[in-house]
Amino acid sequence: MSHNIKILIIGYGNPGRQDDGVGVLLVDDLHQWAEESKLEFIYTDSNYQLNLEDAATISDFDLVIFADASKEDVRDFIMTRLEPSPVANFTMHSASPAFILHICEQIFHRSPEAYLLHIKGYKWEFMNEPTARALENLNRALEYVKEYIINYSKTVLK
Repeated sequence: MSHNIKILIIGYGNPGRQDDGVGVLLVDDLHQWAEESKLEFIYTDSNYQLNLEDAATISDFDLVIFADASKEDVRDFIMTRLEPSPVANFTMHSASPAFILHICEQIFHRSPEAYLLHIKGYKWEFMNEPTARALENLNRALEYVKEYIINYSKTVLK
């Protein structure tokens, strides 16, 4: 497989707050899978929150998937297409993925294809272990993202 494409998965959240860390755990699993599978076009990054500097990071990629725990009413996980948004939805000093995409477009004149992967979480206490239900959702999301990446890379590299 050619390495003409670059895919980035950014997981964010606080692993010390139970289910809030599932985005980071997803990235850890995807990093290991990409290394074992020798998929050198897949890159991973994780942090407690998104920052404005992430706009520079994503500017180098064709596809970006942001992964985060969700309190929203989703069954187990959902991946939605992101569009750049000038609305700076800063929460707890964090910028939204859509705003990061907007900054990337405005400053670097690049707009990678981008998605937000919402992984359903249930508990947000100060504990290191995610709930069993959130881990099940994480595993379903992980399998979905792996399949999505493989299909995306096959389509783009035709």
